[in-house]
Amino acid sequence: MSKKGEQTQAEQEALVANEAFYRALSSADTGAIENLWSFTTPVTCLHPGWTLLVGREAVLESWNTILANPNQPRIVGGGASVNVLGQTAVVLCREVVSGSTLYATNIFVLEDGKWRMTHHHSGPVMVTTVD
Repeated sequence: MSKKGEQTQAEQEALVANEAFYRALSSADTGAIENLWSFTTPVTCLHPGWTLLVGREAVLESWNTILANPNQPRIVGGGASVNVLGQTAVVLCREVVSGSTLYATNIFVLEDGKWRMTHHHSGPVMVTTVD
């Protein structure tokens, strides 16, 4: 798994797609969100506290609902690492929402020369320390 600055071109491009996703979330740009999701590969999404969403229409509708909420806190992504396996990229990253840190798995597929999201899963994780 590579971090920014040590990766292949494919890994860099997948991280750029991941950054574009969080920029679109931060600016509530539903058009950019729509363009980032795969048009040909089945898509799924699991928001914290939601049930699993299956299909492009359901996933995009969920983002439209979230981003249309004037009280929706800003979502900031960071700390991304990536692993590219052929035509698939798995990005693990942090999301900061209202001061709380969540962790996300974003899966992208290479579609017509662009990395497009096929899965997003975000939620809290337990942090433990080792004595």
